[in-house]
Amino acid sequence: MAGTYDTKQQRIIDKIKCIAFRETRDGGATFINRQWIADKIHRTTRFVTEWWEKSYDNCFADYSKSGRKLKLSDENRNLIHSASGKQRKSTYVMVKEIAEKHKEYVVPKTIANYRHREGIKPFHVIPRPLKTETHISDRLWFCDWLKDWTQEDFLHLAPSDEFYVWIVRRPNYRNDRVWAKSIEDIEDDERYREMVKNQACIGIFIIFTAKKLHWVLKDKGESWSGQYFRDTILMQHVFPFLKDEENVIDVDDVIFVHDKAPCMRANMTQHLLQDNNINFWGNDTWPGNSPDLNAAEHIGAIIKNEVE
Repeated sequence: MAGTYDTKQQRIIDKIKCIAFRETRDGGATFINRQWIADKIHRTTRFVTEWWEKSYDNCFADYSKSGRKLKLSDENRNLIHSASGKQRKSTYVMVKEIAEKHKEYVVPKTIANYRHREGIKPFHVIPRPLKTETHISDRLWFCDWLKDWTQEDFLHLAPSDEFYVWIVRRPNYRNDRVWAKSIEDIEDDERYREMVKNQACIGIFIIFTAKKLHWVLKDKGESWSGQYFRDTILMQHVFPFLKDEENVIDVDDVIFVHDKAPCMRANMTQHLLQDNNINFWGNDTWPGNSPDLNAAEHIGAIIKNEVE
């Protein structure tokens, strides 16, 4: 058998030996057969069968485009650079693209090593926009506003959130990575991905207090519109839940905390809460884009991970 460090030169030598031994056999050395040659040159009988009937000229044919390359051509390097900053350009995808476009075959490790030498690193897709200076300022003001709250004050909060759980999860989250030298090299439309359209999913609304957790499955075919949120989620679930002494520490002190979704920020929704004597943080108090401040989002993340 061929050794681990088999080289092109050694293969040429062994091919010549196959032909030479076959000629010796034809000259009268009847003890020579394919298995005997295979044992002598440490190759398989298949290798001997393939070469012993050929001429010496065939041993020196050009095989420069066969086998997997350990070095990248300029065209392949340019192709790898052109894929920087784009999604679904993993090492294995680049191996296929190079084979299809340039008819050359390289090992994945070669591409990975080249990316490392060039300083091309993997970045994960950002699931939501980064916070702006306004978001940061609003969050700092909000934290300062809460600095005098006691532990008992926080027990009166009733955080809520609505989210989707997708039935079919993407099979390989590694494909979400983008290879680039820096975040600035990633195209804007590649930074934030939307969910694949028409995937089956479950809409869930959750609200909890220090005493109880309540959750609602969205009716099939309905969307999180302002009307559905007010008529179904608030009127049929949230208001009865918050006004039940079994669910809250104090009915008069409980504060409804929303995630500031569009259906929650609507004036009609804010007025509905006021008309039903529900304490809540209004648009001027509760900062937007604050998932780490809303504990309900952590519960949603746990449910999504378990289901998906």
